[in-house]
Amino acid sequence: MFGYRVPAPDEAMLISGGRRGLGGAPFRVVTGHGKFVLPVFRKTRFLTLSMCEAEVTETCVTKQGIALHVRAVIAFKVGNDTESIVNAGQRFLSDQDQMSVLTGRIFAGHLRSIIGSMTVEEIVTERQKLAAEVLETSKTEMAKIGLIVDSLQIQSIDDGDVGYIDAMSAPHKAAIHRAAQIAQAQATQASVEAEQVAARNQAEYARQTAVVKAEYSAEVDRVQAQAAQAGPLAQAHAQQEVLAAQTELAQRAAELRQQQLVAEIVKPAEAEAERIKVLAIAEAERMKIQAEAAASYDRVALDRMLIDQLPLIVKEAAGGLAGANVNVLNGADGLGEIAAGLVGQGLTILDSVRQNLGGSDRQDRPESKGAAQLSLPGLSSRSGSGGAAKGDGPVGLD
Repeated sequence: MFGYRVPAPDEAMLISGGRRGLGGAPFRVVTGHGKFVLPVFRKTRFLTLSMCEAEVTETCVTKQGIALHVRAVIAFKVGNDTESIVNAGQRFLSDQDQMSVLTGRIFAGHLRSIIGSMTVEEIVTERQKLAAEVLETSKTEMAKIGLIVDSLQIQSIDDGDVGYIDAMSAPHKAAIHRAAQIAQAQATQASVEAEQVAARNQAEYARQTAVVKAEYSAEVDRVQAQAAQAGPLAQAHAQQEVLAAQTELAQRAAELRQQQLVAEIVKPAEAEAERIKVLAIAEAERMKIQAEAAASYDRVALDRMLIDQLPLIVKEAAGGLAGANVNVLNGADGLGEIAAGLVGQGLTILDSVRQNLGGSDRQDRPESKGAAQLSLPGLSSRSGSGGAAKGDGPVGLD
């Protein structure tokens, strides 16, 4: 738009004409926004707010009287506040390059002043302290002209051909050289040790490699030997299994043959022996029964014989009474009692004979003893005329 002006971000627009600026300044300051400016009646100028640089190269004399060539670089700019812009605009607006020249001169003066109060050792070893003191002493002057210093760097300090700084640094150089030699020696020693370690490692690796190769070779030989022996071993194992199977088959055949022999010979023999034993027992039992039956038959026959002989025995007993003197006291009754007594004695004799035969049958068989001899106790005959015998009963027998 016609008459509307806008400053750049790193510029300050100064409008002169019309109303005065802040604090009675001959212009108004506009930053960061535009402003409508009447042509012809108003005039605008721009002041840079960007960073500027000033270089200082100065020969300074120290407190010890030693001349030092010092080179420094100053970074500065116009302050962002309105007061600083007004101060800088009134001094440098027409020739803004003068800001670097004036700043260099101001810092050169302060640098000579501060170096003159310090020794070479302090200047060399405490450069930051030197820079801080120069900044502090120049801050007020720089503020008056609307400038602020961002940094001050002491780039170099040289004493020319005097050699003071070199002499001052000689012990340090010697120490550094000695430390460098020591470090070099240590590095060499470490290198040698590293080489020795590497050589040992290589030798150990070679040994391990040889051992591994030997183990691999032995393993390969062993596997090849096993492979070569695998066929004969397999055949031997197969033959061994065949022999084992044949042995087992022979054992089974022997067991089967033994079982067959037991079934064909032993069992029939045992059965025949048992049969013979049973037959022998049966035969013995039969003979025992026959013997008992024969003995019983003999007793029956003997009893029958005794019974048959009983009348004869009674007759013989009665015959013995023929010549005896018998006194009958009670007549016919007495005779009857005598006959009955004879019969009773005959029966008693028969029982006694039976008992004797029964006892002797267990000891001596009748058929081996011959004919039995019988005696009739209790009976005796006495011939003559001795008269009649007297007894207790009704009949007396002598």
